[in-house]
Amino acid sequence: MSGCSACSVYDDGMTGYDFGPGHPLAPVRVDLTMRLARALGVVATDAAGGLLQQIDVPPTDDELLLLVHEPSYVEAVRTMSEHPTHDFAHGLGTPDNPVFAGMHEASSRVVAATVEAARRVWFGDRLHAASICGGLHHAMPGWASGFCVYNDPAVAIAWLLDQGVDRIAYIDVDVHHGDGVQHVFWNDPRVLTVSIHQSPLTLFPGTGDAAEIGGPDAEGTAVNVALPPGTSDAGWLRAFHAVVPHVVRAFQPELLLTQHGCDSHALDPLANLMLSVDGQRASYLALHDLAHELCDGRWVATGGGGYAIAQVVPRAWTHLLSIVAGAPLDPVTAVPDDWRSHVADTLGASTPTEMTDGSPPEFTDWEDGHDLGSWLDRSVQATRSAVFPALGLDPRR
Repeated sequence: MSGCSACSVYDDGMTGYDFGPGHPLAPVRVDLTMRLARALGVVATDAAGGLLQQIDVPPTDDELLLLVHEPSYVEAVRTMSEHPTHDFAHGLGTPDNPVFAGMHEASSRVVAATVEAARRVWFGDRLHAASICGGLHHAMPGWASGFCVYNDPAVAIAWLLDQGVDRIAYIDVDVHHGDGVQHVFWNDPRVLTVSIHQSPLTLFPGTGDAAEIGGPDAEGTAVNVALPPGTSDAGWLRAFHAVVPHVVRAFQPELLLTQHGCDSHALDPLANLMLSVDGQRASYLALHDLAHELCDGRWVATGGGGYAIAQVVPRAWTHLLSIVAGAPLDPVTAVPDDWRSHVADTLGASTPTEMTDGSPPEFTDWEDGHDLGSWLDRSVQATRSAVFPALGLDPRR
């Protein structure tokens, strides 16, 4: 892999998306990611060059929000932003989605960043672009959900469709089902939504069963791989490769937009998958390769969930940013001492000394045989059986 023309849309004001002390979605996780990426030369700084140019977030535009969100909801967010109380009818003021001053502006800036990343890629300014603060995939057109106020991936996809993109594949590797994006494009044959996540029987939001395959005008364009709790790198990668490349190749998108929640990690406190940073990195590499194979390299990557804020998120997303740049970091790269000291001073937390968890991302390919006596393989086969025929694929092969 050689260096790619790429950028990161971010500025330090993005940490304003802040639900307050004690909330799992702590903005410090993004700050630590960007500090680590700069320290390792992945993202350019004023003082030194880097693999990725950092581009400031453009001014926000409420018209973008209305591509997906209901006007009454946007107005409710604005009202709560100016006079923080609660509006439970719109999901605002709940424990998951507390109201905070400036919430509308901060949430709109996340959308603006992801749309700018999409604009840079679609109009050819960059081959790849990252919006690491984005990936707020649970927000619905009329209400907030799961730490997400506005749904930046859905808005970016809607914007791209308005620019004339004919076929977009959205791939979501967050531990939680990408329900908001699926909902918005449920009956739109131009958008393939693929989500690989922990079983909805065991985790929020309780959707994402294999039988969810899209609306009557778009059957086969919603793909869900629901994995049992405890799934580790080998099983997760086996499931990913048994489904994701096949359906994306069958769909033949012009652009990939991907969501990279890293809450599938074994250390994450909010879920029950058991991936390593190395397994997550392997998925980023696979998606990069799919973008080059199918989309002439056009790839927009966002962040997402991730709540092991010192030990996991910064390393996982720094790997992602390096892959977006087309120059993946060696997994055994040392974590800079200055960064580790900053984390210790700021959070009182210890951090790994290397960018690896020491877990080679090895798996047995589906083509080499499967065991339908196992929950994992039954889940994979359920997805293949449900959706492959609608895409012209044979679920038995």
